[in-house]
Amino acid sequence: MAALNNGFDRELPAAEGWRAFGSTQAPLRVWLRPEAGETAVGAVVALSQPSVARALAGHGEPLSLPLPKGACAARAVADYPSLHRLLRRALQLSRSLPDELLHAFEDKTRSLPRSTEAERLVVQRVGQDLFREGLLDYWEGRCAVTGLAAAELLRASHIKPWADCPTDAERLDVYNGMLLAPHLDAAFDRGLVTVADEGAIVVSPVLQAADRKALGLDVPLAVRRLEAPHRAYLIWHRQRVFRAN
Repeated sequence: MAALNNGFDRELPAAEGWRAFGSTQAPLRVWLRPEAGETAVGAVVALSQPSVARALAGHGEPLSLPLPKGACAARAVADYPSLHRLLRRALQLSRSLPDELLHAFEDKTRSLPRSTEAERLVVQRVGQDLFREGLLDYWEGRCAVTGLAAAELLRASHIKPWADCPTDAERLDVYNGMLLAPHLDAAFDRGLVTVADEGAIVVSPVLQAADRKALGLDVPLAVRRLEAPHRAYLIWHRQRVFRAN
């Protein structure tokens, strides 16, 4: 039931004591089994996508054990609520990592004409809508800095802008974006804030003290859940957009 209730709506053939599930919403496959013994945990989940497994830090504990064919990693959870949270988060990540947004974009735009500027703008809008959906999944519908959860207010902020990306792979890379509250999106877009490698928000000296206070930038802030693939884009932003002086 945990698998079915969290989007894994295709039961696959069982293997080596594991129950297997897939999803019609994402390419991820998962294998589940209970764990018993003196050091028992509630359940073990094996996953088919390395990128998803790496991004699940904070959800269960990594385990080293024999895996079913097709799995790349496993995590243990202590109880049923933790199992629900892990499966829900894994499905969210699978819809956007590593290339799912690009694949969806290619599928949706394959037959669309691109001869005129108006036609190209239609294609771009499809990509931007998919990018926003991917960021909503990745950041779990919350601002990456403040935690604001009003989805209608949140902005899908490219780190390296759409127009500056040489390929659709970069434009649709979920790691090339952050879900931000409107004031942070505007400040980031205009180079008035940037993000350090460890996630700290760095404010431009151009922004006056009174404006920093009004925007809530006079206290330490940081991006939560920053991953290594974000950093190449953030270096670009610091070098090309941020107003350092």
